[in-house]
Amino acid sequence: MDITTLLGLTVGIGAVIVSFLMEGGRLSSLIQAPAMILVICGTLGATIVTIPFVELKSLPKLIGIVLTDKKLNFQQLIDLICDLAYKSRKNGLLSLENELPNVKDSFLKKALQLSIDGFETNKIREILEIEMAYIEERHKVGAAFFQKLGGFSPTFGIIGTVLGLIHALGNMENAAGMASAIAAAFIATLWGVALANIIYLPISDKLKAKHQYEALYLDIICEGVICLSMGDNPRVIRMKLVSFLLPNKRSDGIS
Repeated sequence: MDITTLLGLTVGIGAVIVSFLMEGGRLSSLIQAPAMILVICGTLGATIVTIPFVELKSLPKLIGIVLTDKKLNFQQLIDLICDLAYKSRKNGLLSLENELPNVKDSFLKKALQLSIDGFETNKIREILEIEMAYIEERHKVGAAFFQKLGGFSPTFGIIGTVLGLIHALGNMENAAGMASAIAAAFIATLWGVALANIIYLPISDKLKAKHQYEALYLDIICEGVICLSMGDNPRVIRMKLVSFLLPNKRSDGIS
């Protein structure tokens, strides 16, 4: 589980609830089914209009990505690439064919296969960068989906409030009831703004951050295999790949 996601959601939602209770509010007054249906379903409906159906089917997977913490050990990756480079210099590039079954990462395996097959380094880089670009596009789709949810949600909150005020002002003969109806009308705005700024937009930014984290991993693979293909000294390769990492992450893995 991604602790920071769960912690952030808990703190954000908890801050709203606790502050409301401290002011003397009752949680039951926030649970307004009409407002929740309008804001949540309306926001989802408007967002669905903007995307193809195939992207909608990936929504459960996106939720899983947000809630899980993918472990990528950068130092271990660098050690592996340098070890392969050493074996390549000692036994020849073709000898790495025997190492492929032990390589778990599909992107690294593909990069090594291109190198073993004798592709020129500029072609290897071109092929890998194309794949990285498409990976980036797929990741952008998920982040954009939640960003759109965050954009539509406050608007539907305002729509809910306007509808509630229309209903309240249509019953002006009952002053006490009108005051209660006006208060209830603003619940929709609360739901719209809260969902956008506590859930949708943070999740969008989280997906972007996870992409940057994975993109760095792929960059190291790309550069490492290119150096390996050119026959660079393993020590030179290590120095070059380690430079991708922050100074405080260069002695052990990032987790």
